[in-house]
Amino acid sequence: MHQFTIEPLFGTDRMELLGYNIAFTNSALWMAIAAVVLWVFVAGGMKRQLVPGRWQMAVESFTGFIDDMLEANVGKAGRKYVPYIFSLFMFILFANILGLLPLGVVGVHPFTFTSHFTITGILAILSFSIVLIVGFAKHKLHFFSLFVPHGTPLPMIPLIFCIELVSFMVRPFSLGLRLFVAMMAGHVLLEVLSSFVIDGFNAMSTGIGPVVAVLSFILMVAICALEILVAGIQAYVFALLSSLYINDAENLH
Repeated sequence: MHQFTIEPLFGTDRMELLGYNIAFTNSALWMAIAAVVLWVFVAGGMKRQLVPGRWQMAVESFTGFIDDMLEANVGKAGRKYVPYIFSLFMFILFANILGLLPLGVVGVHPFTFTSHFTITGILAILSFSIVLIVGFAKHKLHFFSLFVPHGTPLPMIPLIFCIELVSFMVRPFSLGLRLFVAMMAGHVLLEVLSSFVIDGFNAMSTGIGPVVAVLSFILMVAICALEILVAGIQAYVFALLSSLYINDAENLH
């Protein structure tokens, strides 16, 4: 599990502020790299040419995809959330893909920070906070009617209210947990298969060793391709669920 270890970099392990360790870690480095890559990607696609190039087409395709998703789930009011959902989706996507790189940057091995619940949990809480802020700002105390479905019999209201409230409060936990588990499980599986490949070639004299190594390598390549797909799917699921939660705040009935 060493690949998931958060380690301080550049001799910052003793940096403290108000008694808290503020060391610059490998996780922070790859978050910064993901943010820079996202900024470069968006900046390169904002040339606004009459005949867009491939880069501009790529950026416009992603923004159009997010805009369509929000319009389908939230309606016309969802357009004002395009910058946030787009940034969230692309940041998670780049984070997941960068974590699959076979080579490091400035001597540091790629680190998938979305495989840590502290990161995915914060992103989920951020989306959840937007829902609460928008919900109470737009609907005031009527926002609590979200926890009482229309047509609920009067005697059932207290029970249904409690169940819906607990379900609502669990949302950030389940949202962050889904991404964290998917990314961590994929990397653990790749680590196990790679150990089979190494052990298989180390056992050349047994006859069965090379067979195990080759089959494990083929399976590992297939899992790598699947991980790239999962990286995109998990980013999409996170953005989709965030938009659905925003819909609850925007279109409360």
